[in-house]
Parts: sequence; C-alpha cells; structure tokens
Amino acid sequence: MAEAPKIELFVKASVDAEGVGNCPFCQRIFMIIWLKGVNFQITTVDMIRDPPTLKALAPGSQPPFLRYNDEVITDTNKIEEFLEKTLAPPQCPKLCCRYKESNGAGEDIFRTFSAYIKNPSPELNDIREKKFLTTLVKLNHYLETPLPHELDQNPNATVSSRLYLDSESFTLADCNLLPKLNIVKVVCKHYRDFDIPAQLKGLTRYLENAYKEDQFRYTCPPESEIIVAYQSVAVYLNQQKGQSNRRH
Repeated sequence: MAEAPKIELFVKASVDAEGVGNCPFCQRIFMIIWLKGVNFQITTVDMIRDPPTLKALAPGSQPPFLRYNDEVITDTNKIEEFLEKTLAPPQCPKLCCRYKESNGAGEDIFRTFSAYIKNPSPELNDIREKKFLTTLVKLNHYLETPLPHELDQNPNATVSSRLYLDSESFTLADCNLLPKLNIVKVVCKHYRDFDIPAQLKGLTRYLENAYKEDQFRYTCPPESEIIVAYQSVAVYLNQQKGQSNRRH
C-alpha cells in the first residue's frame, strides 16, 4: 500500500494571528482538501510579520499555498488543478462539475458587490444596489432551473430541487463561489443593512444547505474577521452610523 502523502495547506492568519483569517481563496482550497477526505495539516501565515516559513517556501507569494510532500504550489488555480488530478478516484472523490455552466454561475456577483459596498455616495446607492441585485437574481435563476439530469428523472419538473450548483454534493464550483457569498452576506448586512432577499428562494435554499455542511461552515472565518478586512474599503452611507461603530 502506498504511503499517504504529507499535505500542508498554508492559509492567511486572523488579525490576532491565532486562527484562520478572511481569504476566499484560502477557504476554497481548504474546502477542496477536506472534501477529498485525506489527512492534511493547516498552517496559518501571519502576513504582517512575514514569517521565515513564507520567505523560505513561497517568497513573494500570498496564501494559500500548498506543500505536497516536497512540492510547493503557490497559485490558487494550479493548486485546485493539482489536487483534482492527484487526489483522484478511486481513493478520493472527483469534484469537477458535470455541467460547464455551473463553473460560471455567480461569477459576476463579487464585482458588482465591490462597486456597491465601496460607493460613498448615497445618490448612487440605488443604482449600484440594483446592479448587484441583478447578479443575485441571475444566480438564483440558475439555481432554480432544473439541470438535464433532473429533467431525465422528472421531465415535468419546473423548479430544481438540487442542493448545490451542479448536483446534490459540493463541487469545485461551490468551493469557489460559497466563500465569496459568505463575505457578501456578512459585509452587506454590516455596512448596508442589506439582506439577501427571501424572494430569491433558490439562492436562499442554496446558502441554507451549504451552512449545514461541515466543510463549509467550519472553514468560514469569523464574521468579525470579514468586517475588519473590509474596514478600509467598505463605506458607510450614513456617516453617523460609521462614527458610532468606530467609537465602539
């Protein structure tokens, strides 16, 4: 029997350097390795102190990076490709999507979210919010539309009942999108008092299902980490609220 590989994932450390910090790319890889069902070690990297480990293993790189036995990989997409190719069936599950459309679902949300949350002008808020909402509606439509395998099982289905983007289980697409959606949810609530509309039933169901899964719930950074990470870019439209929050 082949010896199990030594796998170490380096992720961004929290502000206090004690836990996992806010980084959707780190969480993406964390989820993938967990879903592969292999033993691995997590090491947090304090970017402020620039530890010797970072200089020696991945000079000039930002987490995440992966050490697989003696090989070090520093690019997020390359790490994903390496894990999918190396940790493959029959020992490990395949995580790629059945449908290529699932990979692109929700891909424009983070861009419109960033424009919405960074906007300092109350008069532009409605425009930015509508553009952001449009991308949420688009994702919701994909989640509510039955995929071909669902229609094979029930040709009369008009609304999808699948749990996740591509199927009943997490895929690489979910590992990419869900960490970003978690950030969107936390930041919009804190800085805009904006909740994802309950009318978007497909998206609401998707998130509810995801938060039940250990591989997502336990890889999410604390909400306080996300809020602190966005302090320098998110803008309170109500300046008094911002001042009140800063005093606390």
